[in-house]
Amino acid sequence: MDIDWPELRARSLLFEDDAVLALNKPAGISVTGERHDIDIVAAAAAHGETLYPVHRIDKVTSGLILFARELSAHGPLTRQFNKQTADKAYLAIVDAGSPELPDTGTIDLPLGVGRKNRVRVAAPRETIRREGDRWSVAETDLLNTKNYPSTTEFTVLARHREHTVAALRPITGRRHQLRVHLAWIGHPILGDPLFDRSGTVPRAHLHSWRLGLAVDRLPGGRLELEAPPGDDFWSPLPGPPPSLPEPQ
Repeated sequence: MDIDWPELRARSLLFEDDAVLALNKPAGISVTGERHDIDIVAAAAAHGETLYPVHRIDKVTSGLILFARELSAHGPLTRQFNKQTADKAYLAIVDAGSPELPDTGTIDLPLGVGRKNRVRVAAPRETIRREGDRWSVAETDLLNTKNYPSTTEFTVLARHREHTVAALRPITGRRHQLRVHLAWIGHPILGDPLFDRSGTVPRAHLHSWRLGLAVDRLPGGRLELEAPPGDDFWSPLPGPPPSLPEPQ
């Protein structure tokens, strides 16, 4: 898909200064490096603008994506993701499932890579244990492959007959972490092409919502960003979207 960079930039702009650019990315557009696809970095470069992604969100995910406009700003920002000090929050509409999600919970399931380079929980599905509001696997049940500790916290914001709206906080930042964690505990993200086989909606209902980073040059030493979800994100719900909590 071709990208009209000037139009996308103007429509999606959340914040910019001399060092960074933040966009509210539509679902279905790649950030960078997708084979056989046009991405934001390449589209910007074609118009003479160099962007360095500070983090990544999947092509199917909408929402907040931050770029550095100069390399001197890139390193201090990306290190906060590597050290897991960046504050990240996502919104998701998931299958209500049975049993339903508790009001709050923690998914502590290490991830690995399986066949065809697909990310999966690094243990057999039947060994996943739920104890109250926490999902985990015993170390003795881990597959004999390389695995990466991965933790997601969530808070339920609204419940409907078929779907649940949740705020997600990835403590770690593994590839496909939120999508895999929710699917493997029985609550796949609506429209996820990897895990939702219903094929009834045109997009994955996962949205990069809020991001907080330390930036010494800014007043207060913080950069706090929020990307409001579009109507297409909320479209599966039978009524108006839920009230979203204020930043803490």
